[in-house]
Amino acid sequence: MRDGEVVAPNERLSWPLTIGLGVQHVAAMFGATVLVPTITGFPVTTTLLFSGVGTLLFLVITRNRVPAYLGSSFAFIAPLEAARGEGIAAQLGGVLVAGLLLIGVGVAVKALGVRLLESVMPPVVTGAVVVLIGLNLAPEATKSFGSQPLIGAITLAVILLCGLVSRGLLSRVSILVGVVTGWVVAAMTGGLDDNRLDALAAAAWFGLPEFHAPQLRPSVILLVIPVVIVLVAENVGHVKAVAAVTGRNLDGNVGDSLIADGVATALAGSSGGSGTTTYAENIGVMAATRVYSTAAYAVAGLTAVLLSLCPKFGALVNTIPDGVLGGATILLYGMIGLVGVRIWMANRVDFADPVNLLVVSAAIVAGIGDLEITLGGMTVSGIAWGSMFVVTAYPLLRWLRHRGDGREVTGRRPRG
Repeated sequence: MRDGEVVAPNERLSWPLTIGLGVQHVAAMFGATVLVPTITGFPVTTTLLFSGVGTLLFLVITRNRVPAYLGSSFAFIAPLEAARGEGIAAQLGGVLVAGLLLIGVGVAVKALGVRLLESVMPPVVTGAVVVLIGLNLAPEATKSFGSQPLIGAITLAVILLCGLVSRGLLSRVSILVGVVTGWVVAAMTGGLDDNRLDALAAAAWFGLPEFHAPQLRPSVILLVIPVVIVLVAENVGHVKAVAAVTGRNLDGNVGDSLIADGVATALAGSSGGSGTTTYAENIGVMAATRVYSTAAYAVAGLTAVLLSLCPKFGALVNTIPDGVLGGATILLYGMIGLVGVRIWMANRVDFADPVNLLVVSAAIVAGIGDLEITLGGMTVSGIAWGSMFVVTAYPLLRWLRHRGDGREVTGRRPRG
C-alpha cells in the first residue's frame, strides 16, 4: 500500500490495521449510539448489542457492497420520549413496526426503483417530517440543560470546540468528548446521582444485556411511523454519500440498504434495543482515511457486541447527569431539525409556492407545538399529526391546485 491509496469495499489491509480501523469506527459511532438509549431510557448494552449485530447483518444483506455502520437513530428520540409513559414494551412495539415498514419500503424500492421514493415522498415532505421530529423535543433539551446549567454549558462548549476547531477523528467524536468532559466536571462538583453510582458499583463486569418483549399499541405505533420517512431519507442520502466517496454507482443497492436497516431495527425492537440507521460519522471516517473496506465495519460490529456483554459499562453510561444530556441534546435536536432544512435547500424547494408554504407551515407547528388530541381513548401527539398532515395533504392540495389552474395533472411531480 502506498500512502493515500484507496482501499475498496471488497479489499482489506492487514488484520492488525483492519482491527485498528474498526476500533476507530467504534469511536466515531460511540457517542451518538449510546446517547439515544440514555435519553430514552432504553438499556444501553442492549442497544449496543443490536447495533453491532445490525451492522453485521447489513454487510451480509448488502453483500459487502455498501460499507456502513448502523448506530442508534436520533429520529426515534422524540416519539420514544413522548411514549415513555406507556412503558418500554409499548415503545419497542413502535420500533418493531417501524423496522417492518422499512423492510416493506426496501422491497418496493428494490422491485420498482429509487424513483418510487421521489414520487411518493418529495423533498418538501421529507424535509418537513425531519424538521418537526428534530424540534419536537426542544423543551426537553432546555429543561435538562436548565437543571445543571454550568455542566450543560461546559458540555456544549466542548462539543462545539471539538466539532469546529479540531480536525480529523477528534471532530468526528466531538459528542463523545463533550459528554465525557461534562461527566468529569459533574463528578468533580458533586453533580452525579448517588443512586446511579451505587448501581455502578454493584454491576457485574460480564453478563448478558437486558432483554424486553415488545407490545403493540396503536397510540405508540402512530407516534413512531413518521420515523420511517426519516430513516428512508437517511439511508438513501447515506448510500449516495458512500457512492460519492467510493466513486461507485450504488443506486442498485438502495433497496438492499433499506431492507437491511429494517431488519436491524425490527430485530432491535423485538428484544429491547433502539432503532438503527446508517451513520454519517463513519462515512466521514472513510472519506478521511480513504479506506472503504467492509472488513473494518465487521470488526466494529463485533467490538460493539463485545461491549454489550459488560453490564458495568451500561451502568457507567447511566450515570451521565441531566446537565450533560441537556448540553448535548440542545445542539443535537437543532441539528436534526436543520437536516430537514438542508433537504429543502439541496432540492431547491420553492416556498413561494402556496402549496409548499401552507402545508409545511401547518405540519411543523402541529409537530413542534406537540398538538395532542384524544380520539376514542387513544392520544395522538404532534409528531403523528404533523407527519400525517404533510404526507396526505400535500399530494391532495397539489392535485387540487393543478386542477384549479386548468393544467393537466401528469405523473411527473414538481421538484418541491
